[in-house]
Amino acid sequence: MNSAFMHPHFLWLLLVLPIAAFWQHIKANKQNPTLKISTTEGLSIKKSWIIKCRPFLFLLKLVALAFVIIALARPRNTQKSNFTDSKNGIDIVIATDVSGSMLATDFKPNRLEAIKKVAESFIQKRTNDRIGLVVYAGESYTRTPVTSDKTMLLQSLKEVQYNGLVLQDGTAIGIGLGTAINRIKNSKAKSKIIILLTDGVNNVGSLDPISAAEIAKDFGIKVYTVGVGTNGMANFPVAKDSNGNIVFQPQKVEIDEKILQEIATITKGKYFRATDNTKLEAIYEEIDGLEKSKIIENRLMLFDEQFRSWLLIGLFFLVIEMVLSRTLFKSFI
Repeated sequence: MNSAFMHPHFLWLLLVLPIAAFWQHIKANKQNPTLKISTTEGLSIKKSWIIKCRPFLFLLKLVALAFVIIALARPRNTQKSNFTDSKNGIDIVIATDVSGSMLATDFKPNRLEAIKKVAESFIQKRTNDRIGLVVYAGESYTRTPVTSDKTMLLQSLKEVQYNGLVLQDGTAIGIGLGTAINRIKNSKAKSKIIILLTDGVNNVGSLDPISAAEIAKDFGIKVYTVGVGTNGMANFPVAKDSNGNIVFQPQKVEIDEKILQEIATITKGKYFRATDNTKLEAIYEEIDGLEKSKIIENRLMLFDEQFRSWLLIGLFFLVIEMVLSRTLFKSFI
């Protein structure tokens, strides 16, 4: 909260006060008659307190005038509040593979955690959009429906993990894409997009990925596909030891890039290949730049006017001066 004056130019009038005080001093001296005599002994009188207080009447006028001038300058406290508003937001669904292979360690600490970290940053930037979250392996489900509640969405994303007891293992790209389509197919948003991430080959599911892409096209949904995995070999989880720890073995990285490219082409999206954490971050930044919402920034100004109190105090001193000059000091004014 800031304090300011709406009409600060009125404060120049305060310069009149010392001038008025000086003029009153000169005027008072001129009004006092002089008499030359040899001695004033026997003529001296003791001034009463009323006589001594007489000059303070003019001082009351000056104080009253000062407060009125400040009131004219309109002092007020200003509180600024910035917020964004737009009717041209984008609905986005992030559909991410959570199959066992997403625990491969070619990304740090693994593919799944790397995706979650980058997606979190992406979500925080999209302040004007609604975002949903779909996870899939051999099956798929909606983790979070399309929402503008970023707090709930980020918490849901944080809790995403591989769990072979919840989803059948495997990579059902078509099913994952189909679930994401269902989340935004009836959206009235300016633009509808899906970010589809996978690290493998479509090997299960009753919905063909290309058929799912055609459905997305019919609903005007653009799909950005991301292949996650290094080139060559990576350490994949293959089993658990007697202590429950995951055992990793080097295996060849296989990503169905042809299908991912075709999905992107059909839906007028784009295919990306993320080979490490840095590349994954760059891909999300590029998608963020490609899909921009029209953001309108509004500034709300809240004013707490303070001039009334200054004016009332000034009028109070003025009334006091008027009452005293017409009563107690009447004979002297």
